[in-house]
Amino acid sequence: MCRTALPMNEVILPMCRQSVYERGIDEAMQFKWIESEKVGYDLGEPALLDWVCRHWHGFLRARWLEHLEGKAFWIELDQDDYGLLQREFLDSPLINEVVARLKLGHENLDLILWAIEEGRDMGELYRILDALDVNSRRLEFLFSHRLSQAG
Repeated sequence: MCRTALPMNEVILPMCRQSVYERGIDEAMQFKWIESEKVGYDLGEPALLDWVCRHWHGFLRARWLEHLEGKAFWIELDQDDYGLLQREFLDSPLINEVVARLKLGHENLDLILWAIEEGRDMGELYRILDALDVNSRRLEFLFSHRLSQAG
């Protein structure tokens, strides 16, 4: 269980910090092993690249949301975003629905169309979207060379 450090600028950071890239490598290697077992031989690097194409963006989105919720600290993500949802949006009538939709893979446009259709407070939605800044939080899968070394 991770402990938290002393407050720094009123933000409590966990002592246990994890790497999105290291966890991604673990997930990709597990995927490769499972897929290789299914066919009876080692699928090699193509299976790892298949995981990247099929799962990286969803995997990263889930880690980003854990970081925002303060459930896990991912070192590659913005330190100031850690626990952002707990600090900034406790009184927001939309935050839970927005987060639920983000977990399903919805993007900004999906959220805007949903809010318009449902007659939601667009000012509040824009405040949330601006703070979360989904599009600038994307990380590329830059560790293909590490995967080939690991595999």
